[in-house]
Amino acid sequence: MQTEFSGMQWLPKTEHQTHYMPFVRGDFAVYVPRGASLIDFRPILFIVGILLCTLSIGMFIPALVDLYYGQRDWIVFSAASFVSLFVGGALIMMNRMDNLKINSRQAFILTTLSWLVLTAASALPFAFSDLDMSYTDAFFEAMSGISTTGSTVIVGLDSAPQGILLWRALLQWLGGIGIIVMAIAVMPMLRVGGMQLFRMENSDKSDKAFPRATQIAMGIAMLYLSFTGLWAIMLWSAGMTPFDAIAHAMTTIATGGFSTKDASIGHYDSATIDVIITLGMATGALPFILYLQMLRGQGRALFRDSQVRWFITIAVSIVVGLALWHSETNNVDFLYALRFTSFNIVSVMTGTGYATTDYGLWGPFAVTVFFFVMFIGGCAGSTTCGVKIFRLQVLYEIAKIQLSHMLRPHGVFIAYYNRKPLSEDVTESVLSFFFLFVFCFVVLAAALGAMGLDFITAVSSAGTAIANVGPGLGPIVGPSGNFATLPDGAKWLMSIGMLIGRLEVFTVLVLLFPAFWRD
Repeated sequence: MQTEFSGMQWLPKTEHQTHYMPFVRGDFAVYVPRGASLIDFRPILFIVGILLCTLSIGMFIPALVDLYYGQRDWIVFSAASFVSLFVGGALIMMNRMDNLKINSRQAFILTTLSWLVLTAASALPFAFSDLDMSYTDAFFEAMSGISTTGSTVIVGLDSAPQGILLWRALLQWLGGIGIIVMAIAVMPMLRVGGMQLFRMENSDKSDKAFPRATQIAMGIAMLYLSFTGLWAIMLWSAGMTPFDAIAHAMTTIATGGFSTKDASIGHYDSATIDVIITLGMATGALPFILYLQMLRGQGRALFRDSQVRWFITIAVSIVVGLALWHSETNNVDFLYALRFTSFNIVSVMTGTGYATTDYGLWGPFAVTVFFFVMFIGGCAGSTTCGVKIFRLQVLYEIAKIQLSHMLRPHGVFIAYYNRKPLSEDVTESVLSFFFLFVFCFVVLAAALGAMGLDFITAVSSAGTAIANVGPGLGPIVGPSGNFATLPDGAKWLMSIGMLIGRLEVFTVLVLLFPAFWRD
């Protein structure tokens, strides 16, 4: 008895074939060629369908805004919403399952595929809008939005339709909360880059903000929405229009950096707005799970965390040091220097990408500082990107252990994080992440340079893409420029870089490993 279906053979258990792998089912075993993949894509496509349907609902918001302001692009958003809803609904209907379960390999595929599919769908309103964008530009803008990078190819934001401006902000807002959920639920499970440090199920009950994952997700969503509303009210009170206040509040808490103005926050030239947004960017850069713990009565949870203390210490030290240098070197008032330094350093460090001035004109030292600051990032469990503070802490502990071994070769030293010993798999994951992060940056910079970009543009564009920052350095892609003039190939490469950086490197690169697709 033998039946063949989709490359599989059903044979009696007694029949032995060395070049096949057996999978027993009842009285028979299914044999597949050794090395073949048995990944079930149905749950992956089912969840992607749900996400597409959710995105299609989100498209109605800018459509209604355009309709209210009398803009024709409401038709574009409606059509894109219908297409996304149709494709998402079809995926749901064709891949329904009684028992939906996801294993680790499926989770890797789902994470990358969902980001790509949502970006491709999110690009449709840009591609068919009155802005006359190519699909390459539309995809770049959508990837920059949903990855909360903040790089843009749109020229003339001041006169762009309100629906498009809101869609850019909405993409970053959704991307921000998506990253928080991934950092809490997905990345620790997949043991990506040391994120297993934050696995909720391995924590003591006293460390949990809520007893169940659903309550955690709902709590974070409500907190995220509350922060957005609060910052919108503050920005409105500080002088922004209601529309601008809402759009900037969404991209501030998401640490995304899309603005409704070509001159970014510098358009408003308001110290009050600068302070409000600086505090908002810092708020988005801290672990949201600790905010929930504070709301449950653990008032010192946020500042007991060493990651938070490191973030504040690093940010304050760089801001004060650079402000002093800027004041003395460029002969400006210290408070004036402090205002612009604090805003732009926090913006670049958190990967937000807002700008109030062209800091590339401050001098070579300032440019060097901003270049390296863009890789730092914020805390794990926040909306930020980059290397992240906890990995710098782990690298510091590893370096300290190595120095101690040089002084006392026979000594026993243990690396700690948050007063808990670090396991070997965490340190290996962090070291591997750092190597791959630098490797991807170098490859991306070299590829951009091969396309004819000058050194500053190529290196800073690669850095801002892989670290999800937004503006680069230099006259072309710096704070006063954008990425519109880059060749299409460079935009696609940067889009890939944004995806790799946003999904913590491993999540994307593991799919390129042949062994991943073999059993």
